[in-house]
Amino acid sequence: MMTLYWSPQSRSFTALWLMEEVGQPYERALIDIRSGAQDTPDFRAINPMGKVPALKDGEATLAETPAICAYVAERYPEAGLTPPVGDPARAKFLYWLFFYSGCMEPAVVQMTTKLEMPSSTAGWGEASRVFNVLDEALSKSGPWLLGERFSAADVMVGSGLHFFTRVFKAVPARPSFDAYIDRCMARPAFQRALAFG
Repeated sequence: MMTLYWSPQSRSFTALWLMEEVGQPYERALIDIRSGAQDTPDFRAINPMGKVPALKDGEATLAETPAICAYVAERYPEAGLTPPVGDPARAKFLYWLFFYSGCMEPAVVQMTTKLEMPSSTAGWGEASRVFNVLDEALSKSGPWLLGERFSAADVMVGSGLHFFTRVFKAVPARPSFDAYIDRCMARPAFQRALAFG
């Protein structure tokens, strides 16, 4: 059985939502990051960076939320959260899965810190472009990033967009963002994950 190391009111929410979408039994191991529990040798053996979420599956351990999403979605293909290797939709799935950490999160850091950086040298390009690209995709794609198909990429992007726009108010709301977040929040697995904190 997988063990998810998590902490309430943190980026762990995305992994919790994913585990609830998969619908397989898993254990939650609370890591109280406010008390420094992430700095113990036992937890550093799971994630040397000392961050949550992290995942243990038998002898396998990993961290970084997009990696957890990819690993769990592939581990439980019956959940239908990832297109299989060889499916052309897998390209867009991987793009959006990593768009969060490669583009969305750095763009929000840039916006909130007022960091000035030439778009030609920033890995994410330009903050406004990041959210314009997402807006355009959500306006065209259908209910989910892969059209009619919900995937782990929606868990990753939907979770981040929810927190960036509605919780932290770091990203201005747009009609496509609001409709997408509403669809995400309507999922029973989202609500179960939310109940954990």
